[in-house]
Amino acid sequence: MAHHIIADVLIPGRGDPISGGVVVLDGDVIDYAGPASAAPTRAAEDSFTEVPVVMPGLWDCHTHFAGMPGANIEALAMTHPITATARAVADAAAMLDGGVTSVRDVGGLGLRMAPAAKDGSMKSPAIYAAGRILSTTGGHGDLHSFPLDFVHQLTCNNEFSILCDGVPEVLKAVRINLRHNARVIKICASGGVMSEVDHPMHQQFSNEELAAIVQEAARSERVVAAHCHGKAGIMAALHAGCHTIEHGSFLDEEACDLMLEHDAMLVPTRFVIEALLPQMEMLPRYAYEKGLMVADAHAASLKLAIAKGVRIAAGCDIFVSGQMYGQSSLEIMHLINAGMTDLEAIEAATASGPETLGPQGPRSGQLRQGFDADVIAFDTNPLDDRSVWGDAKRVTHVWQSGAQVK
Repeated sequence: MAHHIIADVLIPGRGDPISGGVVVLDGDVIDYAGPASAAPTRAAEDSFTEVPVVMPGLWDCHTHFAGMPGANIEALAMTHPITATARAVADAAAMLDGGVTSVRDVGGLGLRMAPAAKDGSMKSPAIYAAGRILSTTGGHGDLHSFPLDFVHQLTCNNEFSILCDGVPEVLKAVRINLRHNARVIKICASGGVMSEVDHPMHQQFSNEELAAIVQEAARSERVVAAHCHGKAGIMAALHAGCHTIEHGSFLDEEACDLMLEHDAMLVPTRFVIEALLPQMEMLPRYAYEKGLMVADAHAASLKLAIAKGVRIAAGCDIFVSGQMYGQSSLEIMHLINAGMTDLEAIEAATASGPETLGPQGPRSGQLRQGFDADVIAFDTNPLDDRSVWGDAKRVTHVWQSGAQVK
């Protein structure tokens, strides 16, 4: 028995909208998506739904299921993994209600949650997870205020990061994540904002370490996602062959040209900057000051990357549990504000999502025959009314693997 979704407007994810469109779901794949005039004849046992607008389920390509109670990563040291997971399960459900049917978890509990999401034990987007973030000692994945021995013990248990130095250690760190079926490898190639001591402009990991990570991941058909703010880390990550640059706060013409040469992708995460900086009281003082340092440069870099034609995928960098997990689609609005057309921004949040996983990417993010039956509907056309972005209530229907879950 097939299910027919009849829409005034069909937005395919990649390509032009179709007036009077139909999507036919057959099990967990799409059997047809296109004009109603060419749709398969509906059988007597088939079901149907009529909606104003239908489009592919959204991808959030940079999230963290970490179960953190506040905007301070030191809280990881004081949160039991079971408590964190309980929070993260609720966060995953909120994302699905907001129209996100697939996520790339780039550091957190996602690798452990993925089997439960896949078998239906929890309400969640499909999770393509990195496992533990690779960080240098003293780097963005370290907790600088705690004794190093304690941090090593903690990061072994909380699934957030792994400190590794030198080629042998980074190789082992990649293999530890692959042992748990990580679908992507995440590294900190520069300093960050939410970590206390390291500087966002500084490169982390040597060129030799970066090359070893990328090569080891590639042997198992995995790509590397590189957290990068400063140009030094961006350029080193690109020369090493990293597939995605996360944040890219200090991209310039030379860095954008290198991204184009390597066909690398940018996951800019404008959402987190816009969401957290107005809430100074939530942040440690060092994080607020570093956030101010990167905010304007990040906005300019994103506009430059769009103008240069760098491939972009949407991701929000949400990490504070109980907040914002249903608002991922707001990143589409940030991309529009930075210079993308509405359709380009939608493509970044749908069709471009699986491409951030390289060979591990599923057939997803587009309304096309044979693609995953992950489909959402809105109460109005977002091409005419941008107020839908970021508002989970405006998502009226969600189908995941062909099953209606909202």
